[in-house]
Amino acid sequence: MKYISTRGGSQNTQEPQTFTQVLLSGLAPDGGLYVPTEFPTLDLDALRGKSYQDIAEAVMFPFVEGDITRADLRAMIDETYGAQNFRHKDVVPLHHVQDNLYALELFHGPTIAFKDVALQMLGRLFNHVLKDKGERVTIVGATSGDTGSAAIEGCKACDLIDIFILHPNGRVSDVQRKQMTTIDAPNVFNIALEGTFDDCQDRVKDMFNDHEFRETVKLSAINSINWARIMAQIVYYVTSALALGAPEKEVSFVVPTGNFGNIFAAYCARQMGVPIKTLGVATNRNDILTRFFESGEMSQSGVEPSISPSMDIQISSNFERYLYFLLDQDSEKLTGIMNGFKESGNFALPHDVHAKARADFTASRADDARTLEVIKTVHAETGYTLDPHTAVGYSGALAVAANEPNSAVVSLACAHPAKFPDAVKRATNIHPELPAHLSDLFDKPEILIEQPNDLGVLQEFVKDKIKLT
Repeated sequence: MKYISTRGGSQNTQEPQTFTQVLLSGLAPDGGLYVPTEFPTLDLDALRGKSYQDIAEAVMFPFVEGDITRADLRAMIDETYGAQNFRHKDVVPLHHVQDNLYALELFHGPTIAFKDVALQMLGRLFNHVLKDKGERVTIVGATSGDTGSAAIEGCKACDLIDIFILHPNGRVSDVQRKQMTTIDAPNVFNIALEGTFDDCQDRVKDMFNDHEFRETVKLSAINSINWARIMAQIVYYVTSALALGAPEKEVSFVVPTGNFGNIFAAYCARQMGVPIKTLGVATNRNDILTRFFESGEMSQSGVEPSISPSMDIQISSNFERYLYFLLDQDSEKLTGIMNGFKESGNFALPHDVHAKARADFTASRADDARTLEVIKTVHAETGYTLDPHTAVGYSGALAVAANEPNSAVVSLACAHPAKFPDAVKRATNIHPELPAHLSDLFDKPEILIEQPNDLGVLQEFVKDKIKLT
């Protein structure tokens, strides 16, 4: 498998890249995101009744073939998705909530959020490749709450990685913050940045686009701009579709999203042959994605804090991957659009292209009041507790399920309700308890560094802390 940049590459980088190159570089040198040159087709009939680990191997091996042996990949899969990391035998179990609605529980990993599914695997991929090459890297990532803790959990034991995670100061939940800042490891650095998540994400991109700095510190990415994250997330769309009757039956998915990474993995699963009837994008009050699918215009506005903070995003970095395919892989056209968006904060697509996007996705939004209403109603009617992000998706899933009464509709449950106890208690008057393995979280001391939203200051901090070889 080879990979190319969505922006076509410069004179020195236009050759297709290998999986190892893509894994270690994260963002392409031209500022684009890597995508595979083709999507393999899955033999879904052969995968029926198989374990999560078996299906993960079948999904991921074509993307790493030529760089990682099947045996090495399987060893990483078995270690990642074993009982020591995931507390449910099915790894990501389906829970039947009501009628034709299901919740795909992605929160049974170490940090009780969906990011664990990919980042536990990504840490092992990094470790394998770096040991093989005899190299070390510096990982810099931005988080709106969940990526940071999952990335740190995946990388804290790797002595070939220094990891710096930027989170927006005061804009993540207490549980999210503590899961990052209570990790006491010499290669882990938590940065509380003054600003929003988009500011964090912009500074990370700025570091990658400073090629001298990038080469000096051997920069790599663990955010969903790294293709390996998307690759690992494709798996659970395949497992859940098979469990609900694929390939004979179509399944619909509704995904709460801000950065478009999780739902882009569903789009990839569809390209690989998974019979997905409807793909629903669900946003909170920061609804730039929903507005795009409604109007064909991507128009940036200010980020508004919400009770689903991981989705408080206005710049959806993974959307570029989808836009590349929507524009029939026209890198020149895509680059023009993205450069214009960076300058003006908006772009509009022609009517025919927007119509194609509307055929690929539906979209919904839920403000805080609607989110609390969904949590309250679902809990009262079924006894099942949703976290606020899951409730945003479930709100959209209710509409899809009403339109598709004969189809299974899967709403992605992206976090354990105890990760956002204040919102859940407001809705249900019940305080959700953390799982046993996190019961002492609030007794641990925190380690974090507050920093201004200043690229130069951040770069000097990184250079001062890393262990250059």
